[in-house]
Amino acid sequence: MRFHYNGMQVNKEDSMQRNGMRLWLARALIFVVFFFNVDCAVEFLVSPGLYAPGFELTGAPGEGMIRGMGVLFLMWNVPYAVALWNPVRQRVSLWQAVMMQFIGLVGETLLLLTLEPGHAVLRGSVERFIRFDGFGLVCLLLAVFLTRGMQSNTVGGE
Repeated sequence: MRFHYNGMQVNKEDSMQRNGMRLWLARALIFVVFFFNVDCAVEFLVSPGLYAPGFELTGAPGEGMIRGMGVLFLMWNVPYAVALWNPVRQRVSLWQAVMMQFIGLVGETLLLLTLEPGHAVLRGSVERFIRFDGFGLVCLLLAVFLTRGMQSNTVGGE
């Protein structure tokens, strides 16, 4: 079947195939962010003693704090998982993930700017989160771009 798009004749099957490829590329981008977020959460839960010093925390209170961050990371990733399932049908979840990533990036940047001198280790930890959240934001925005204008019936009815 052929239809016209912006004055060009387009084969509907070709369009559906391109949309399917764009959908899977968007999923791959979301998966990268989701995977590293969940990996970080699991690491914080399983080995908090390895990470507490990077936040200038020590002992049982420091480990408890890191475990708490791991739990929060898992909670925060619910919209990412839903968007990963189908970023076209679950567009709201994709936008929620974008906003959460953006808030993380802005918040961490403000945190870095307010750190007093003499906290090089903590500064390094925050800078790593900033780099990751910046990369994640780019990935998620690319996923939004790739899925723009798609309707769930044009991506194989997944």
